Amino acid sequence: MKEYFILQYKMANRKIIELGFNPLLGYLLCLLAFAAISEYVFRKSEFAGYAVLLIAFSLLLRLSEKKRIEFLKVVFGDKKFRSIRIVENILLIIPFSILLLYHKAFLEAVLLLLSCPLLAFNSFNINYNFSLPTPFYKNPYEFTTGFRKTFYIFPLAYILTYLAISVNNFNLGIFALLFVFLVTLTFHIKPENEYFVWSYSTKPSKFLFKKIKTATIYSTLLVLPIILSMVCFFPVYTKSIIMFSLIGFAFLWTVILAKYSAYPNEINIPEGILFALCIYFPPLLIALIPFFYVKSIKKLNLLLK
Repeated sequence: MKEYFILQYKMANRKIIELGFNPLLGYLLCLLAFAAISEYVFRKSEFAGYAVLLIAFSLLLRLSEKKRIEFLKVVFGDKKFRSIRIVENILLIIPFSILLLYHKAFLEAVLLLLSCPLLAFNSFNINYNFSLPTPFYKNPYEFTTGFRKTFYIFPLAYILTYLAISVNNFNLGIFALLFVFLVTLTFHIKPENEYFVWSYSTKPSKFLFKKIKTATIYSTLLVLPIILSMVCFFPVYTKSIIMFSLIGFAFLWTVILAKYSAYPNEINIPEGILFALCIYFPPLLIALIPFFYVKSIKKLNLLLK
């Protein structure tokens, strides 16, 4: 069991070194970013505890993926497998549990602690064999694949919007709106194969414009039911709804540009830190969008002409 965690530690260190950081500095920056973003979320939303719980659950489920569980059983045997699963689940929930307890979200902390042993020995088939129909075209692929992996989240967001209207809670509706934007951001984090960029055979500026245009249209399809419902039932807050929607789109554009500013590599720690600062202070997006745009053009010039 000890060898397994040493291997995981070395692999994490190697990943941080590839990004150009000392491992100790990388861990410190991740910790600071986690603390800063968490503090901001808890200050801005009374439902932050549920959001933290949802994120922690999703990570625990990833560790319980069926193929991964079967691999651990084959390699380590039943006895060591149980020990590994308990320890890694505990290590995962420690920061989330501390965060919830610090903000006095005791119910959420208890639910998370109870789920730790329950999910340690169960496995879940996260990948499905059927093709879920989507309202998006196959090209580009981001929204098609992303929607199929996270389709269950959107009905939940619409239910939250309905609850927000039912109990006259404007903040809950805004949380649902921003949550949908957050999910769409994840569609663009993973870089695609260089061939799929080269195949566009166009100028970098046109390529980026097409990506941003498509993402904006498809994101609008997903958030429009929430926006229209909120405007209808909270007309006094129409300007605020529009403002939060624009912020959501601005973050979406920033992620797309950040992705190609690091291309063909993944978004690294410097881009991540800048993005985290924008979450804490959104007006920084005004400077960050052109910054990432210029970097993206330079990176894409190597593939596109």
